[in-house]
Amino acid sequence: MTGAVASPANDDDNDPGGVDDEVGTVMELEVGRIASGGGCVARAPDGRVVFVRHSLPGERVVASVTAVTRSFLRADAVQILEPSSDRVDPPCVHAGPGRCGGCDWQHVSLRAQRALKGTLVEEQLRRLAHIDRAVEVEEVAGAPGGLGWRTRVRFAVDPTGRVGLYRHRSHAVEPIERCPIASEAIGKLGVGSALWRGAHHLEVTASPDGGAPVVSVETGRNRLVARPPSGAGLVVNGRTRKRPSRVHFDVLGHRFEVSPGVFWQIHPGAATALSRCVLEGLAPQKGERAADLYSGAGLFTVPLARAVGASGSVVAVERSGRAATDAARNTEGLTQVEIVRAAVSPSTVEGRLGSPDVVVLDPAREGAGRAVMESLMALAPPPRRVAYVSCDPASFARDLKVALDAGWTLGSLRAFDLFPMTEHVELVGVLESPGAEGRPADQGFRG
Repeated sequence: MTGAVASPANDDDNDPGGVDDEVGTVMELEVGRIASGGGCVARAPDGRVVFVRHSLPGERVVASVTAVTRSFLRADAVQILEPSSDRVDPPCVHAGPGRCGGCDWQHVSLRAQRALKGTLVEEQLRRLAHIDRAVEVEEVAGAPGGLGWRTRVRFAVDPTGRVGLYRHRSHAVEPIERCPIASEAIGKLGVGSALWRGAHHLEVTASPDGGAPVVSVETGRNRLVARPPSGAGLVVNGRTRKRPSRVHFDVLGHRFEVSPGVFWQIHPGAATALSRCVLEGLAPQKGERAADLYSGAGLFTVPLARAVGASGSVVAVERSGRAATDAARNTEGLTQVEIVRAAVSPSTVEGRLGSPDVVVLDPAREGAGRAVMESLMALAPPPRRVAYVSCDPASFARDLKVALDAGWTLGSLRAFDLFPMTEHVELVGVLESPGAEGRPADQGFRG
């Protein structure tokens, strides 16, 4: 399984440019390389590129066209004529063509899933950052058989009140009583077996560390007509109907409280694995200055503060007011921490960070962007290290290229399989400044 291609541009998706009656056309295809977006690349008989979901590299399939754009076709493999040795029976009854769009690779063995993810990361690094780097995706404990790992699930609700998940590239709801990749605690609530009339969406969060789950419901102007599950908190349109209204998580000996709508890693082992990786990569020392950008509820802020101690400092920058409030609560008593509620921008980097020795960068999927990266690289003196945490290999590679062009180097790079059954992967790359060799020697993380 070598080689990958970039995902098709979203612009083309909005411009059909083809013939409507081609949708539903069936063709036999030889499937080639993996592509970001969950499918593989093939060529139609007329030479057009086809992105084929539910397939694997090397397979021969019968595919049905699902979308036509000016540049390519989308299709689902509806019959497997010559299967890959990496193909398995999907563990979820809702997986497959025209069904739930939540998982890309239910039909792929876990070993092959991780290999494919590594291939996708390597391709983005070559294409966008112009570097060759072998990537091995690490398994993280907490997802036996690739299932039961989602501690937070956002469900759609159809007009009748049935709960489900959206079908692939659709607003049609696939009714689901129990999602196999959701955690056992979420499954036990039984939200999928009840009717939620009046709701648009509901999000269920259940910590692996105990405590009651929380159901957060969005209704807009509708009135919620439902009997919430017992044993769970209920928040409707941001207002607490039944406590608890927050979920707690234990990470490296610290208890965090997280409100509905505030970002938190959804794999039960993710927060600890990523915190350890960041600390090991940065090796913060007592008395140093640290910055945590896109800090959310403070997942990295707290261990950084403990590492630099009372004689050091941590500036945590977060745009969301609700997340900043959670971060303030989670860092209570750590007087070396300053929470800055602001967007991460060049002016924030230049005006609020001072001269940090180490920086954590954990942006959303779109990445930090050129302007923010250039402002970080231009700090004088520059940080000795930046730990970049990313859930998107393409945006990571683009931002990495800005750092490389500024003379920085990519030290360690680790990839974690925090999203089994999907194409997604989490990266932690440690960027080292040109003068890092002269900075304090590593003493390593002990925790």
